[in-house]
Amino acid sequence: MMISRRLLSLMVIAGLMAGCSTLDSLNPFSSSAPKMAALQPFKASTEVRVLWSAKAGKAADYIFTPAVVGNVVYVAGAEGALSRIEDGRVVWKVKAAPGLSAGVAADAQRVIVATPKGEVLAFAADDGKPLWSARVSSEVLAAPVIGDDGVAVKSGDNSVFLFDANNGSRKWVYQRATPSLSVRGAGSPVFADRYLFVGFPGGKLVALGLQNGAPVWEGAVALPKGATELDRVADIVASPVVDGRQICAAAFQGRVACFDMGQGGAMVWSRDISSSNGLALDGRYLFVTDDKGAVYALDRLSGSSLWKQDKLLNRRVSGPVVRRGLVAVADAEGIVHFLSREDGSFVARQKTDGDPIRSQPQGLGGGLVVQTAGGYVSAIEAQ
Repeated sequence: MMISRRLLSLMVIAGLMAGCSTLDSLNPFSSSAPKMAALQPFKASTEVRVLWSAKAGKAADYIFTPAVVGNVVYVAGAEGALSRIEDGRVVWKVKAAPGLSAGVAADAQRVIVATPKGEVLAFAADDGKPLWSARVSSEVLAAPVIGDDGVAVKSGDNSVFLFDANNGSRKWVYQRATPSLSVRGAGSPVFADRYLFVGFPGGKLVALGLQNGAPVWEGAVALPKGATELDRVADIVASPVVDGRQICAAAFQGRVACFDMGQGGAMVWSRDISSSNGLALDGRYLFVTDDKGAVYALDRLSGSSLWKQDKLLNRRVSGPVVRRGLVAVADAEGIVHFLSREDGSFVARQKTDGDPIRSQPQGLGGGLVVQTAGGYVSAIEAQ
C-alpha cells in the first residue's frame, strides 16, 4: 500500500490526529476532516509587533524553513526563488532552479537549497552566485544542514548524504530500507558532538559517525504496533533537538523520548505523545506540539508534565520556539500564538497573511521569523 506524495505531505503539514484508519480521514480537506477549534478571546499581557515582512515565494506542497544567520534571513519558495533579507530589505534574489522542494540551510559563506529532482544547490551568501551542485538519490523534502564537517542532506528515500561544504564532493552516503508505508516529512538531520543524528521510519533515531557515515548507536523513539499497515506507521518526521548531552525526538503515532549521548544513547525517559510537528528545548523544559494541536511543557529530566495548552485543537499547529520566556507556535490560518513558558496560558497573538505556517518558527534576535505557505516571511517581536 502506498500513499501519494501529496497526501503524505499533507499528513505532515496538517499535524494530523493519530489513530486514523482511512485515507479519507487522513486528508484535512475532506468532508470528514476534524474541524479547527475556534479561537477564544483573551486579555493580552504581552505586546507583539511585526518588525518587517517580505515576499519569499509560495510553498506549494512543500515546507520551507527560513535560515537565520545573525540578523540575516535566507528564504526560498517552490518556484525557485532564493533571497537574502536584512532588516526586511531584500539584498539579493536569484532564480536558484526551475523548482525547489526544500531549504534553507545557511552559514556565513554559503546558502543551500534542494529540488524535487534530488539536486543540492549551493550559493554564495554575500551575493547569491552559484558555488556548486550535487545530487542525491531522490527528491529532497527536508532542509539541508550545514555543520563543521560538511553539508548533510536526507533524501525522500531515507538515504543520508554528507557533502564537502566547499566543493560539493560526496564524502559518504548511508542508505536504509524504506517501509512500504511511511510519512514523508521535512525533518532535517542534526549535527551534535561527533555524530549526525537522523530520524527514520519505524521510530528509530540513529547516530551516524561523521567520518564514514557508519551507524554508532540507535534509539527506539517508537515501536510500531497495530492491526494494519497504517496503524503501524510510527515515523520520526520532525528534526530531533539537542542541548548538552541530551537529545530528544518525537514520532508520529509514537512517543517523545530523550536519550543521553554521553552514555551511548541510553534512554532517559519516554512519553506516549504523537507528534510530527517539532520540539524545542530550553534549560528546564522540553516543549512539544502533538498531532491534535496541543502544546505540552515537559520536565526535560524526567518527562513529567508541567502544563498542556489544548485550546488549539486541529488547527495544524507548528512546532514551538522559545523566546524571552515565551513559547510561540503558528497555525493553519497564519496566526502566531504566544504562550507563557511557565503555565502555557495565552499572552499574545499575531496574524500574518492568513495562509498556513507549516514550518517551525525560527529565532531571530529576541524575536522570531515565520514563513507562510502563501509566500511571505515576517519577523515578529514580543515584549
